[in-house]
Amino acid sequence: MKVGFIGTGSMGSLLIDAFLSSGALKPKDVLASNRSPKRLLQLADRHPGLSICGSNHDTAAGSDIVFLCVKPLEFKALTDEIGSCLRSEQIVVSITSPVQLYHLESVLPSKIAKVIPSITHCVKSGTSLCVFGSRLNKEDRLVLLHLLSFIGVPLEISETHTRIASDFSSCGPAFLSYFIERWIEAAVEATGIEEMLISRLAGEMLLGTGKLLTEGEFTPQELQERVAVRGGITAEALNHLRNSLEGVFERLITTTHDKYDEDVAKLDLQFGHSGIIVESPLDR
Repeated sequence: MKVGFIGTGSMGSLLIDAFLSSGALKPKDVLASNRSPKRLLQLADRHPGLSICGSNHDTAAGSDIVFLCVKPLEFKALTDEIGSCLRSEQIVVSITSPVQLYHLESVLPSKIAKVIPSITHCVKSGTSLCVFGSRLNKEDRLVLLHLLSFIGVPLEISETHTRIASDFSSCGPAFLSYFIERWIEAAVEATGIEEMLISRLAGEMLLGTGKLLTEGEFTPQELQERVAVRGGITAEALNHLRNSLEGVFERLITTTHDKYDEDVAKLDLQFGHSGIIVESPLDR
């Protein structure tokens, strides 16, 4: 099976590295193209045997599965470029959340899927969000799910929940690391503790907390109740957090959804679907 990657920027190269290091693919199975020859040469240096293609057309034509790893507003130009060389039995995978299945199914003859990856795949962890188009059969889905299982946990979701699910699986590492960064800065300033030490403590704490939530059968509320003994230090600090963060998460969700809706509207115009209205979960 040949797997192609069009776009080898931050996420495209991450996926290639993760699939190869996990053993899901061998370098000889991978084709890649990118606007920047420098990035392609770096990939080839890291993974001898990987096929560097001279054009996106060549990558698309030579792949059984092709991942489209470009920015949302670059999709229309890309589909115009590769549409004529794609075949009905191929699987085309978008990794960009605002690009809707109907955008790609209206202009490409192939089977269409959307997979939202996460930076956590670097360490073979996290969740890949999977949305499958109507042309994929059961076998196609199993092929994709099996491939993605090497680098994390693939989870099928509704396309209407792409944005909110991505807030957690894809954006979440940035949100949590910002919280941790500010907490570490405050700790160092207040106590003089070594930054490297407190950073290690924070990382191990996040890893353990994740395991408690996924393997330890704790809900977030149960975990708080278990740690924050009534009248204790943790409980008092937790009450401070609750008061300080009032409304923050609601505003965070509104911000990500507004940007998502804006991008979908721009894509609708590019693909000639300006009459389609995609219902947002926030409108329900």
